[in-house]
Amino acid sequence: MGKQLLLTTHAQIGRTLGRYTPLPTSESGLQVLGREISARLEPGQRQTREWAVLLGSMPVAATLSPGAGVPPPPRDFTDRAAVLRQLKREATRPAKGQPRAALLWGPPGIGSSAVALYFAAEHAGLYPDGQFYVDLRDAAGGQAAEPVVVLQRVLREMNVEPDDMPATASGCQDLYRRLTNGRRALLVINHATAAAQVRPLIPNTPELFLLVVASGPPLALEAQRIEVPPLKDRDAKELLKKAAGADTVARVKRQLPGILERCAGNGYALRAAAAQLLAAQESSAEPPQAPQSPDPVHSTVRSVCARLPSETVRLCHLVALGEWPVVTADLAGWAADVPSDEAARMLSQAAEAHLIERPEEGRYRIRPEVCRYLADTAGPQLGIAACSAAVSRTLTALTHRAEHAAHAALPESWRVADAPEQGARYEGEADGLAALVAERSNVLRAITVAEEYQYVEMCLRLARTLWPLVLKAGYWAEALPALRTAARCADERRPESSTSAALHFQLAHCLGQLRRWEEAEHEARMAVTHERAAGHLLGEASSIEYLGLLNLYQANGPKAAERFAEAGERYRHLMDEQGEDRHLRRALALLERHTGRALWLQGELAASRTHLNSARDHFEREGEKYNLARTLTDLAETAHTAGDDAEALSHIAQAMGLLPADARPHRQYLTDLRRRCEAVR
Repeated sequence: MGKQLLLTTHAQIGRTLGRYTPLPTSESGLQVLGREISARLEPGQRQTREWAVLLGSMPVAATLSPGAGVPPPPRDFTDRAAVLRQLKREATRPAKGQPRAALLWGPPGIGSSAVALYFAAEHAGLYPDGQFYVDLRDAAGGQAAEPVVVLQRVLREMNVEPDDMPATASGCQDLYRRLTNGRRALLVINHATAAAQVRPLIPNTPELFLLVVASGPPLALEAQRIEVPPLKDRDAKELLKKAAGADTVARVKRQLPGILERCAGNGYALRAAAAQLLAAQESSAEPPQAPQSPDPVHSTVRSVCARLPSETVRLCHLVALGEWPVVTADLAGWAADVPSDEAARMLSQAAEAHLIERPEEGRYRIRPEVCRYLADTAGPQLGIAACSAAVSRTLTALTHRAEHAAHAALPESWRVADAPEQGARYEGEADGLAALVAERSNVLRAITVAEEYQYVEMCLRLARTLWPLVLKAGYWAEALPALRTAARCADERRPESSTSAALHFQLAHCLGQLRRWEEAEHEARMAVTHERAAGHLLGEASSIEYLGLLNLYQANGPKAAERFAEAGERYRHLMDEQGEDRHLRRALALLERHTGRALWLQGELAASRTHLNSARDHFEREGEKYNLARTLTDLAETAHTAGDDAEALSHIAQAMGLLPADARPHRQYLTDLRRRCEAVR
């Protein structure tokens, strides 16, 4: 419906100025266009009233709404007074035209995140408008999150509804700045890996404080850099006492210097050591001594693994090979080739020992530095064949699950594969889509893993399952990196095939939704070329149709109508070859609707009505309420443009009666269109 409103605005501009005028992308260009339109309007004119109502129907500006807040700091948080003073100084200094932003950085596991969480808890009173927190460690696909994805995650934390989420990075940044302007709020971004991810979040208002946490070297970010150093022995001993108890630490007084030396002031290493002390106390055994290493995280992992059962260590090694963003009992069971209940027990053991983390019940993750070490040592300890088999099992099971979910989400779409024989089926479309959304980070990661391990067929099959995510769930920016990987793989291994065409089509759809028009058109043309080379007439027609939609979204009515006519020829040729087919009839009905919209945009209202009425007749016969409501909306818009507001109001009433109660954007659009009809009568 956002595109519908954009087209309405385009059409109104064209009617006012008497020519096709693309919307400018810069603020100065919009101001010039606004002045030109204003100069054409006079009080009392129908067109003037139309503009007043249209502008009044634009989305209401969102307001900042507190989200879930910042997680609590660990109970054993110790010292860091100097670092906290630096943070407080940056947060409360006179702005003097400089944004308030700080970058906490230090070696992996040192405790930078704990400092950020403690600061937020200690100074909640400074931020009456809310504290907001985003952890980039669970970025979809395990890859560095793109800036637009980070912006959207921040906006979701600020309770921006999915229907109100801007599609483009610039739109997200604009909304973020409007929401935070003048608001006394704290924004914490944890585990940032690149300055580009967080640079759009630099505040443009002195009341907002941005706190970025990076594990490793400092990022080249326009912020106050604050290093988190290792804990001194006195403070490290205090942390051990808080985590394990003073009595427990006193019992290992002789071993304490060695423990402190091995942990080297690293917060993660100290907490893992405390867990080992407690476990040793319960079993009346001596805590294990791991070989010394210059890296305290590596020393800690070896020490923890020495105490855990060998089957649990094996499972963690095999799970780490995929660097999965989310680890569940199912996924761990696939990797280790054990039942999921056994995998759940082992994961719980590993979490108790601090080898892995349990952010929520039933879901685990492995710290990046721990995961890398476990993956690097898996081959030497378990053998290359065992590691390869674990990756293959995990990818196979993920592929089956994703294909079942995709097929359930789009049961009649030829763009997704049929459900495989292996694996469990889903109840219906909603269940399939929900499962795919919940599993998306691992599915996206699996595409990269499959490509790295040269499982080409699985890489391409997994990528095809993303179609419901980008078509129905709007995960365009998140899916882009994985789709690019799969499309490149297809071009190299399955050139000019239906598979490569399908992936370029998905890329075109994502880029089009993000309004990256030139890239989208390039990918759509690639899809057309590959479908044609593969002799896949249905895919060729569909790709040409999408090229027309890209033209339509850019308000180029003549070019859009030309593309739709070309696509129609392909669909009809296919029908002549194959005979009557309800899917092809439906495709032609949708083309009729698209053509009607393109003609309406050009001002050819009679021709527009003819095509839209044809589409309406089809959707009425087939009982497709959603597409019928969309077509009636287009007919109402066309009738209103022609000055026949009584007919428009009739179409609006019919469309309203077809829409479910949760179709909020469409219902709002129809309400605003009704106001426009009533205001100019």
